[in-house]
Amino acid sequence: MQFILTGNDGTDSKAPERRMNSRPAHLENIALMKKNGWFVFGGAILTEEGNMAGSVIVYDVPDRAFLDKLLETEPYILNKVWVKYEIKPFRV
Repeated sequence: MQFILTGNDGTDSKAPERRMNSRPAHLENIALMKKNGWFVFGGAILTEEGNMAGSVIVYDVPDRAFLDKLLETEPYILNKVWVKYEIKPFRV
């Protein structure tokens, strides 16, 4: 089952620093998901100035409970990079 996650970064002055500090661990996590076939595609949402302000990720996992378990280790959630995120069923 596929899901799309849309995550919005914080807008406080420390938000870009949280993202950059968490990015290496986030990319390692994504690489593991890709290796296991759970990551379809994703990327950064940009501001008009070209700065990262959020993320969109499409996952392919057995069910929502499985995705929720995977997201327990997502650095952008744990380190409060995404202050709000939404997950919906999706089909590529």
